[in-house]
Amino acid sequence: MYKYKIEKTHKEIMRSSSFYARYQTRHQAKGKAKAGVMPLRIAHRRSAAPKTKDRRIRTTTTRREARREAAAAAGRCSSSGLPRSGSSTPMGSSPNRSSSSSSSSSVSPPPSPSDRQGRLTTTQLEQLRVEQEVYGIYRLFHGVAPHTRSFTLELWRDKHIEFLTRGLKQLGPNYHVLDANRPWLCYWIIHSITLMGESVNSELEDNVVQFLSHCEDKNGGYGGGPGQMPHLATTYAAVNTLITLGGEMSLSSIHRENMLKFLLQMKDSSGAFRMHNGGEIDVRACYTAISVASILNVLDDELVTDLGNYILSCQTYEGGIAGEPGSEAHGGYTFCGLATMILINEADKLDLPSLVDWVASRQGVECGFQGRVNKLVDGCYSFWQGGVLALAQRLLPIVHKQLESSFISGVQASAECKKSCNFTAEETGQDENLCRAGTSHPENEGEELSDFGFSFIGRHTECGPLFHSIALQQYILLCSQVLEGGFRDKPGKQRDFYHSCYCLSGLSVSQYSWSKDDGGPPLTSAVLGPYTNLLEPVHPLYNVVLHKYYKSHEFFSTL
Repeated sequence: MYKYKIEKTHKEIMRSSSFYARYQTRHQAKGKAKAGVMPLRIAHRRSAAPKTKDRRIRTTTTRREARREAAAAAGRCSSSGLPRSGSSTPMGSSPNRSSSSSSSSSVSPPPSPSDRQGRLTTTQLEQLRVEQEVYGIYRLFHGVAPHTRSFTLELWRDKHIEFLTRGLKQLGPNYHVLDANRPWLCYWIIHSITLMGESVNSELEDNVVQFLSHCEDKNGGYGGGPGQMPHLATTYAAVNTLITLGGEMSLSSIHRENMLKFLLQMKDSSGAFRMHNGGEIDVRACYTAISVASILNVLDDELVTDLGNYILSCQTYEGGIAGEPGSEAHGGYTFCGLATMILINEADKLDLPSLVDWVASRQGVECGFQGRVNKLVDGCYSFWQGGVLALAQRLLPIVHKQLESSFISGVQASAECKKSCNFTAEETGQDENLCRAGTSHPENEGEELSDFGFSFIGRHTECGPLFHSIALQQYILLCSQVLEGGFRDKPGKQRDFYHSCYCLSGLSVSQYSWSKDDGGPPLTSAVLGPYTNLLEPVHPLYNVVLHKYYKSHEFFSTL
């Protein structure tokens, strides 16, 4: 009976859009504009504060209309789906302080899309609708009894396992559009199951290994299905699947010599890689090729030649990384680019401070991440963006050196300017030792290329996460988790295996973001909801479960 009440509460939260509609109707009927403090901005999402008065009122506007418009603008100043900065709710909590209940009156509703429909773009209207959906879920969550919240935040493992296992056995007719992505389906499902500490039975494991062996091309690489041409994306998915299964049969089924030949065939004269023979060149192809070569211990200098310069050319003025030179910065490509640069030991070539700033700014009021500027929140970026910041946590010594170097360059430029104006050396204030201190060298010099992934995960981290990890967990558990099993992009969307995989991967990254050492158990305050929500840790460079990676590293290092 008690469990029934919990499930009923969870269903009410998931269906809270109708609740919000009723609340909005009452709110508008009162006709009271609520001026208040600016909403809490998670991870420095930048947005200009709306003015309290519209100064562009036409001269023909009456004084009463001007007062009404100013009052509406003042009401928008306090519109937010988050508690104010002084709140101690799960969204405003961290592992260093316990979360406690707060009054639901501290949560202000976002503006209705109909309020300014004539002035907003389609993208802005969609953003407001998403904020309303998320706000309704969060407000209902904060309205339940404190002892019920922990159960509401529970990870519904049994439902997820049932949904995933069923998909591994048989898929519905709607999945025919993914016929060229069948290794991806294997990876998304098996990785998700392994993240929750479960495994498939021996029969299913044998079936998967045999199926992927039929997808492997005789000249190396894996296609999207039996008889299909080899492709770097499906090769990455197949290799990660076999490593996640972890058995000797699955690991030994990968033909590494042919794999290296295939990767070299995909190498372009620009230094980058093509997705397939005659296919597109982009950062995604670079990552999948290098990730496979690194984890199989076949990465060599020929694969790495000029690759770092190509990825560097894809970093935009914003700080993120685009799919190709001249394109827009994107969360998925930023992860692929940074992970590749780490695996080839050239991460110091990137402008890491601006990269971290751009990624951290993508976490918004919904508590989740968006993939690009002015795009909607999406659960899959819990890993693509959260994973970037997990990698950057271990690169902070390089980030600090780059910041110091930038400061020193400014000092030198100022000194040169003073010298040109006939200032003495003492008057310039230039310290030669300080200027030399900005010179840095790549870490791990002399180390084998294929060892960088192994040594990177062993680095000790001294700081906490570079994003709001508790808030991200809240978005995943309350807004992306589906009660019947699986995860979705955002409220109102359908569940699928892709978002289930990357929501769970992002949840794992968030839970272990406070751990100083690789795979160390996090504090209970770092895990939102009951501690049974804790997932297996992942290797953030490859997105495979950590103990599976260690097993494969030992296996391929002896060959």
